Amino acid sequence: MKRIFPIIFTMLILFSPGSPLLRSQSRTGNGRSVSVSEKYSRPSDKELKGKLSPLQYAVTQEAATERAFTGEYDNEFRPGIYVDITTGEPLFVSTDKYDSGCGWPAFSRPISEEVIKQSADFSAGMVRVEVRSRYGNAHLGHVFTDGPSDKGGLRYCINSASLRFIPEDEMKKEGYGKYLPLLHPEKEIYLAGGCFWGTEHYFRQMKGVTDTETGYANSSVKNPTYEMVCSGNTGAAETVHITYDPEKISLETLLEAYFLSIDPTSLNRQGNDFGPQYRTGIYYTDKEDLPVIEKVLKAQQRKHTKTIVVEKAVLRNFYPAEEYHQDYLLKNPSGYCHIPKALFEYARSLQ
Repeated sequence: MKRIFPIIFTMLILFSPGSPLLRSQSRTGNGRSVSVSEKYSRPSDKELKGKLSPLQYAVTQEAATERAFTGEYDNEFRPGIYVDITTGEPLFVSTDKYDSGCGWPAFSRPISEEVIKQSADFSAGMVRVEVRSRYGNAHLGHVFTDGPSDKGGLRYCINSASLRFIPEDEMKKEGYGKYLPLLHPEKEIYLAGGCFWGTEHYFRQMKGVTDTETGYANSSVKNPTYEMVCSGNTGAAETVHITYDPEKISLETLLEAYFLSIDPTSLNRQGNDFGPQYRTGIYYTDKEDLPVIEKVLKAQQRKHTKTIVVEKAVLRNFYPAEEYHQDYLLKNPSGYCHIPKALFEYARSLQ
């Protein structure tokens, strides 16, 4: 009985609702979630013995563990995807792999919570959380709560023998093309800088910005029209949704460029445009962006004797503006713009 109580207590902690092991691992970003819709089936035992090496069979089917620092993928860090050696179902991507020093491949999360199963493992005289593939039921390894805090705090310690690595340049040919965006994840930020015609055109010039969209942020009214926003009664701000590649341009660079395009001490007015819909604001969807936002805000405040009035808030909602507002200055090159043309040249020069 003395041994049972510690085990029960440990399991309650590991699988309690607040445990990091039960947090959703789904990827979301720019309104996109990654779901594994394909179905995979486990081959027969005879087929597995024919296709797998003795080590791969022992690990995946008998829950053996390869020796530390001997696995094929422990030091593999090329871009690509890791799939179940028995079925081919996608499990992990290279962007979530890191060097934990443990001697086995380590990942901060799977591609999706749909692709794995977790269960209590009482072997080896300890209580651990075993990880298996969802459809193949192949033993992969274990998950621990000592991973990097900035990546969610988990460490999926996985046997190389359970995996097959497919390099990025072979993923499409092998049928994993839909997962290529995960290797170069994009991020997003929403910036209000007065009239959104000029703000959108400004950010479109920057290398690393992959998409822009004008719209209305943090409105108290669903699906507001331009006329409704102009009335000042919706609480919405004319805002540009910016999607960018963080490997090519950083959030800090984007925000520093943003401050060059606005008067951060002017309340509800930029250029000739005034009203609450023309207020300045930084609206974020990822709380991990907050330290960068606050750093830039503090640095900008030091440049001004007046208090800057740029709103900083979580994005509550965003409604795309009418089609004629999208890419307005591309359609109307001589149209109104409150941003000096010299700044467009500066935007194009950013590296």
